[in-house]
Amino acid sequence: MGRKPRRKPERLAEKLLQIRLGLGLSQNELIRHLGEEDTLTQNRISDYELGVHEPSLITLLRYARAANVAMEAIVDDELDLPDKLPAKPKHTR
Repeated sequence: MGRKPRRKPERLAEKLLQIRLGLGLSQNELIRHLGEEDTLTQNRISDYELGVHEPSLITLLRYARAANVAMEAIVDDELDLPDKLPAKPKHTR
């Protein structure tokens, strides 16, 4: 009995690229912005944006926080990201 492969969001790579470009950052600048200097490389960001690899949940959370969107907006193919990033907060803490 084999395990079924996990379904992957089809638009994830596109959205990760949209976030980086919306923030006006290079791939290396994004790594610093996410606070992932010790764990990510420019090649890994490129792989995310090309759909070769998927980021960890923690990295996705950091993308979401940087863009000021819910993680759901990134991983749900039926949802679009806001046109302007970072998005305006819907609430304050």
